[in-house]
Amino acid sequence: MKYMLLICGDETSAEHAQDGCGGWSAEMIERGVIVGGGGLHPPTDATTVRVRDDAVLLTDGPFAETKEQMGGFCLIDCADLDEAIEIAAKHPAATYGTIEIRPML
Repeated sequence: MKYMLLICGDETSAEHAQDGCGGWSAEMIERGVIVGGGGLHPPTDATTVRVRDDAVLLTDGPFAETKEQMGGFCLIDCADLDEAIEIAAKHPAATYGTIEIRPML
């Protein structure tokens, strides 16, 4: 089953932006569960697109002001939710932020 790990944190997580994932990535590649993923630039670099009444509306940065922001994502392919939880719990970002696990459609 494929799952998306959404790696999130508040503004203080920015200090970890260049930390990398330590041995987590290497272990997950060796296990064969990583399908894809990557880190993201900060929300200030985002462009948000909405279409209303056939008009394209652009917003610099995130549309909603939130305390938590997505810093990256991983797409994993594993046996079940229990394995996805085990994988997410090993990610270094779980110690200072949150990792949301979403099953893929």
